[in-house]
Amino acid sequence: MDPFAGMDDSTTDDDNASQATEDDPQVPENKEPPAPAPPQPPPPTSSSRAKPHYELKHTMRGHTSSISAVKFSPDGTLLASCSNDRVVKIWSPFTGELIRNLNGHTKGLSDIAWSSDSVYLVSASDDHTVRIWDVDSGLTTRVLKGHTSYVFCVNYNLTSTLLVSGGCDGDVRIWNPQKGKCIKTIHAHLDYVTAVHFNRDAGLIVSCALDGLIRIWDTNSGQCLKTLAEGHDAICQHVQFSPNSKYILSTAHDSAIRLWDYNTSRCLKTYTGHANLKYCIAACFSVTGSKWIVSGSEDNKVYLWDLQSREIVQVLEGHSDVVVAVATHPQQNMIASASMESDLTVRVWVDRVALPQ
Repeated sequence: MDPFAGMDDSTTDDDNASQATEDDPQVPENKEPPAPAPPQPPPPTSSSRAKPHYELKHTMRGHTSSISAVKFSPDGTLLASCSNDRVVKIWSPFTGELIRNLNGHTKGLSDIAWSSDSVYLVSASDDHTVRIWDVDSGLTTRVLKGHTSYVFCVNYNLTSTLLVSGGCDGDVRIWNPQKGKCIKTIHAHLDYVTAVHFNRDAGLIVSCALDGLIRIWDTNSGQCLKTLAEGHDAICQHVQFSPNSKYILSTAHDSAIRLWDYNTSRCLKTYTGHANLKYCIAACFSVTGSKWIVSGSEDNKVYLWDLQSREIVQVLEGHSDVVVAVATHPQQNMIASASMESDLTVRVWVDRVALPQ
């Protein structure tokens, strides 16, 4: 039976759900109130909510095969991208300059993640390994081996004392990054694991796979605590906890992004209007000013939704192929996006309201 039968947006946005998502999510480091903080007054708008006005600032070229992920460093000073060309590139998001290449993987890359101190970067590769890099030196500090197939996704916990990875073998592995040792293997899914993410205290891991399931795991025991099903026409391909860990954001192959209250297994919000039927496209939260959901799209654009109202508030155009990767800056109103084979660019967009006049 389709778990979404009879569900529509009018039934998901009740008063309690609206209040919950209006107040949240918040970035752990960001103690500002939900409204944009001075000296950034909202732009003139006919609606009661300020709308974003992102503009293209930099277009970075250098990758020679499809780009799979972009991530800002937690301190906001660097931007990393990875690609099927086996290279991680480190850029300045402020100038668009290439700072260095991280070389060592023998096959293409699917994902990257930063340590909380912005010193290390971890990468997941089709060569069945996870590598930990010292970004300043460009050298590999650890090579984590254990997956028996392509490693598709990887993430640190908030304190960078643990790593989690997911692979095309269906396994989720938890690692001690200091020792380079796998401390737990969870036989999590019956198909490719496409995303893994810790909650804030690292007590929980969320994973999703092409078997159509989202699963919540107890990090210590490896026990499955909850399973959410997207439905046969909504195969989940990316999932993450909200910054406050109260919700889960998922993307699926029915061109819909969903915000879940995983405690009640209830979908609170659905964001639509983009195109996503084939590729694993990640969405993310933007909470540096007003609260947006940001995603790439198979129509070569980047979409921004109002987290609360689900309204599309801006569409960013410029890429010439599918936008598979987006990231939001931890402190500034800045978005990075990256595209596939016939484009091969990383683009940085800045909200013009935040720019000096």
